Amino acid sequence: MSLNLSSEISTQDEANHTQTVTSAPSIATTDQPSRTLRDHVDQALKNYFAHLDGQPVTDIYQMVLSEVEPPLLEAVMKFTRNNQTKASDLLGLNRGTLRKKLKMYGLM
Repeated sequence: MSLNLSSEISTQDEANHTQTVTSAPSIATTDQPSRTLRDHVDQALKNYFAHLDGQPVTDIYQMVLSEVEPPLLEAVMKFTRNNQTKASDLLGLNRGTLRKKLKMYGLM
């Protein structure tokens, strides 16, 4: 599943130079216009459902989490230089929960 974070920045008015950032910065590729993470998840799930060919499926929530969480955790740990306290704050997770997830995905 390919993910691309995108941002939406709106300028309120030219006089006060106020900007509102509503999501993460854009990571665009040269061959594709910038798309949001939501767009990528939506497209990946549509593709997944289209190719089921009648096969029964369960635990989609866990499947999506297991695809999204590891690269998220890896990126945050790299950004914080493996500082678990900073990473847990950045993610909005308890440090113990972060450690549990890092262990679960073999990232520590």
